[in-house]
Amino acid sequence: MRLHLTELLDEPVAAISPPMIRSWHARALRGKGGRTSISQSYRFIRAVLNVAVNDGAIERNPCLIPGAGNQSSPERSIATPAQVATLIDATTPRYRAAVALGAWCGLRRGEICGLQVSDVDLKAGTITVRRNRVELLESGRKFDKDPKSEAGKRTVSIPPHVLPLLRDHVNEFSAGGHFFADANGDQARGNTVYQAFVRARRFAGVDISFHDLRHTGQSLAAATGASLIDLKKRLGHSSLAAAQRYMHAVEGRDVAIAQALSDLAGRADVGRLPDRF
Repeated sequence: MRLHLTELLDEPVAAISPPMIRSWHARALRGKGGRTSISQSYRFIRAVLNVAVNDGAIERNPCLIPGAGNQSSPERSIATPAQVATLIDATTPRYRAAVALGAWCGLRRGEICGLQVSDVDLKAGTITVRRNRVELLESGRKFDKDPKSEAGKRTVSIPPHVLPLLRDHVNEFSAGGHFFADANGDQARGNTVYQAFVRARRFAGVDISFHDLRHTGQSLAAATGASLIDLKKRLGHSSLAAAQRYMHAVEGRDVAIAQALSDLAGRADVGRLPDRF
């Protein structure tokens, strides 16, 4: 929103008119910004101007563009477990664990880069998310801040098959208290992690984004029987609607669902997750 709303920030509220909003919105759509952030910016300025209407500062809200605040989430790509393994193997060793945590623990890139060694309990098999690493491209500033919401502060169980990779990583690459560190021992930059992933993606021929790793892991978690409440907690979301965006169809899952229902009918313990998806 900092990128999209700059031209409106210095305008008096009473001076913002429908033509001005339409002109701003059209320029934003022609720019390089994503549609999601533009929709978020439109909803923000509309909410601010609604307050101005309620306070009597303006007679009506000039944000009158139909559908401008709607945010549609297209179906995102997800990888198969085999493709995730291929991506990890193709990633430079220093950042393989980052790809694994994105896919199998659903951590955001900023959460991954913000991890300290003390946040990762390999004995208990958990990761505690306490901070999010922020890098402002326009100013070059880098700093740690709280996760996106209180729900983002969470402890995530690590799938057992990921633990050996994390043990090797902390012994070989962690430095200065940072779980992810560069070759100089400084906290790893998000862009460095991203570029390592892009190279691996190109080599492996898997067409997904780094954020799609998060969708992948949680879709597979849903396929094992995890509920929306489970995913909400694991993803660190404050609403079920947000968690639902991460549930995607897994090929062949309907047959497995039918079998799981029969298995469920034959046992009394409904709290036990299926052995496989």
